Amino acid sequence: MRILFTILLFVMTAMFMQAKTEEEQIETLYREMYKAMVAKDTVTLNRVHADDFVLTHMTGMQQSKQVYIQSIANGTLNYYSAEHEQMEIKVSGNHATLTGHSRVTAAVFGGGRHTWHLQLTFQLVKRNGQWMFTNARASTY
Repeated sequence: MRILFTILLFVMTAMFMQAKTEEEQIETLYREMYKAMVAKDTVTLNRVHADDFVLTHMTGMQQSKQVYIQSIANGTLNYYSAEHEQMEIKVSGNHATLTGHSRVTAAVFGGGRHTWHLQLTFQLVKRNGQWMFTNARASTY
């Protein structure tokens, strides 16, 4: 009985550590994405977003991965900085959600430079051992 309890405790600890590791990977991905947005690093942006990624802006406008990344590259979306205040991450197998609160300084769609309290709610999938963003919805908090 004691051996069974020890094994169960070991398995539960391993599962907890794995979940924490997954959350840490997703948090790192979120921070990496923002750094790439500021740097206009299209290689990284292409890697962290799935090919079927869709961003829904606050206005309801949707952009595919290709259009979104091109908008960053051509200056339609200009990001200058992001300070991350909070992240809520929930992992379920190879799927996850992340809701991030960040103060983002940007100039978008021809507007002036402003700082927004931006909330991005992401859906993620783990493919070939790597987390990727599949969907995002922007709002303010």
